[in-house]
Amino acid sequence: MRPHLSPEPWTCPCPTHLGDKQLTPTEAISQIRICAADRAYSHLQIGAPDYIQAALDALLTGVDSPSLCLLAGLGRNEHSEAADLFDSMLEELRLLPLTAERLTEARWDMARWWAGQIIEGKLDPVLGARLIFEDAGCELGQPTELAPFGRVVLALLDDADGRNVASQEELDEITEAARRLLA
Repeated sequence: MRPHLSPEPWTCPCPTHLGDKQLTPTEAISQIRICAADRAYSHLQIGAPDYIQAALDALLTGVDSPSLCLLAGLGRNEHSEAADLFDSMLEELRLLPLTAERLTEARWDMARWWAGQIIEGKLDPVLGARLIFEDAGCELGQPTELAPFGRVVLALLDDADGRNVASQEELDEITEAARRLLA
């Protein structure tokens, strides 16, 4: 079965759920920064489950702070506490202020991580291209290094016959772009 790209709205899957490879502490911190930036500056709906998952992922990589531990352990009936704990965690980890340099670095870190997952076959190439294009490329001003991912994603979304299924050529283009990004 070929990967399918739905034009439906979607939420960004948490990177640790995209393959067997574990995040590094740097990648986990990048994920937290992206979550904080999306919360502060984006149209994306970031909520308690996103904060909790980012904290849990960071905790599993060895990142530690008092609020991070509390946030990672919140249950469904405690979601109202998540935003305050997330803010405290940002302060404790000294991730504030959210400077442009830190956010740019975080988005590049995640783009490279997704590219590695594509190459290792642990992330569907179409989903990986969409994550790189939408979560990194759009926020970074569409750098040329990420343009091939955007071309494929947009071609699938704009496909006049509605096929929205990647051809082998498109899959190969994504994989090659991932290799170039990591070179």
